[in-house]
Amino acid sequence: MYTSARNQFFGTVKSVDQGAVNSEVVLDVNGLELTAMITNHSVAHLGLTTGSAAYALIKAPSVIVLTDTTLKTSARNQIWGTVSRCEPGAVNAIVVIASDAGPEITASITLDSLNSLGLAPGVRACALIKASQIIVATKS
Repeated sequence: MYTSARNQFFGTVKSVDQGAVNSEVVLDVNGLELTAMITNHSVAHLGLTTGSAAYALIKAPSVIVLTDTTLKTSARNQIWGTVSRCEPGAVNAIVVIASDAGPEITASITLDSLNSLGLAPGVRACALIKASQIIVATKS
């Protein structure tokens, strides 16, 4: 599987909670839990059940970075870790956060945000990802 998503995580479906139209799918990626919100049709089409294998795909611009531990947010996925790498560009920057659970999360943010948050290797940071921004995939 080839995609343009910088964040590609392989895991196991921990749970599927179906609602009227959408389902909440929780993937366990080596101890890191990612919650995705997808349609019931997609759950059936992909054959997602507890214990099945699946990928979580997240484009780097969909990852929001914060450093304030007191901020409350509605984002279902709040993944704390330590910045392992920053790649500043002319306008944007790539920030890689090594999550406390292990996997690295890549974010694409503005250079202004990189500087105003004081992001650099070793800084504690949180990757925020809305459940609706996670694409779930399986092998065909």
